[in-house]
Amino acid sequence: MPNDRSEDQQGAQPTGLSRRGFLKATGTVALAAAGPGLLAACTGPASPSGKGGAKQLRILQWSHFVPRYDKWFDGFAKQWGDDNGVTVTVDHIDNADLPARTAAEINAGQGHDLIEWIVPPSSLEPSVVDLSDIVQQAQGKHGEQFSFCNRSSFNPTTNKYYGFCHTWTPDPGDYRKSLWEKVGLPNGPSTWEELLTGGTEIKRRQNVPVGIGMSQEVDSNMAARALIWSFGGSVQDAQQNVVINSPQVIDAVDYMARLFKQSMTDEIFSWTAASNNQGLIAGQLSYILNSISAYRSAQKSKPDVAADVFFVPALKGPTGKGLASEHVVRSYVVPKHSKSVDTAKQFLLYLADHSKDVASNSELYDFPAFKKGDAWSDLPGWLDNDPYKSQPADKLSLLKTAEQWSTNVGHPGPANAAISEVFTTFVVPNMMADAARGMPAKQAVAKAEAQIKPIFQKWRKQGLVGGNS
Repeated sequence: MPNDRSEDQQGAQPTGLSRRGFLKATGTVALAAAGPGLLAACTGPASPSGKGGAKQLRILQWSHFVPRYDKWFDGFAKQWGDDNGVTVTVDHIDNADLPARTAAEINAGQGHDLIEWIVPPSSLEPSVVDLSDIVQQAQGKHGEQFSFCNRSSFNPTTNKYYGFCHTWTPDPGDYRKSLWEKVGLPNGPSTWEELLTGGTEIKRRQNVPVGIGMSQEVDSNMAARALIWSFGGSVQDAQQNVVINSPQVIDAVDYMARLFKQSMTDEIFSWTAASNNQGLIAGQLSYILNSISAYRSAQKSKPDVAADVFFVPALKGPTGKGLASEHVVRSYVVPKHSKSVDTAKQFLLYLADHSKDVASNSELYDFPAFKKGDAWSDLPGWLDNDPYKSQPADKLSLLKTAEQWSTNVGHPGPANAAISEVFTTFVVPNMMADAARGMPAKQAVAKAEAQIKPIFQKWRKQGLVGGNS
């Protein structure tokens, strides 16, 4: 996913969820074990805003995979603060560190007023402010959210917006054209079967493997889901019942095992989120499932590689259907400990007003979550004639149709808290890895189901997830 950039009530905790349970759900048991002293130390002092001092707004977010964005955003936020009498501070950390840091702040009852996640933050719902009011305001001004953005920030079971989703990022296939030309597919693979046959031939003849991760990182999570959906399966159904143990999912897992054996190498079991980008740029991978961030990085560091990188939509499965997850779906949450809730809401609405700046300064990485956001007046033209010097200029034009082949984590249902825990505990890529290492696909799926069902049951007891099985 990333490029080579390392890509106030004391003691408050989530309602109905133990401190250990919350930390486990967000992958931070190790941090909890270190004790409350470390948790408090991670957060820093509470903001004085609302205690008689000047207004303050503290923002915590990821280090964007396109570095230009962070430089723009920091100045944008500071200028808004200057214009509105608010002292704004922005802290950027690696995406992989966000769950632990968020859990630390929530459990300490102090910290930032706005926290941005790049995957649905549904497991945080008990500890964050309902943002339904500003989502409705933004939709009134910028049009309704894309359905997959809505399902990544809204809980239909509680009727609450736990996050303010303002952008999403397409997840096309990135392939090296010169390698695929030699196996008769100059336009890259269009189906998972072509990825298998073409990728196998490229590895056999040119010794360059396919790069689909099966490790505990976000890209492996996204790729495994894209494969399952394209084979007609899913983790849950639209009513939030667990349906992973199906013939379609078993077929998808069996396919991944064959893809690994014929076209990949063992490195994919220990990848980080940066590994597929780095491998593509280094000329060591023929195909990855990723955003355009690796390509943007290559344009600056290895223009000869960038010239050879092209893109394909979501690969189609046996039924002719292809779906990919949003590569990134960015949502801000406002923790209940914030003393600057109104200020945070005002800033989010202002940010939504500037989707054109967001898209431009992310070098077309980020698309607006709202269907009539001002960026949409320019995005189609930019994708047909890339202002960041793609050759050919229309290399990114396929992204104009990305809405049609993109969906949310949790498809065909919402990205609920159970789906979030399944995601952050890497059940699905671990299932793929089990099969790739020799476990029968049927057994690997049954193992995953046995892990997933208790997760759903736990969150249903808290009233945050629908369904009954």
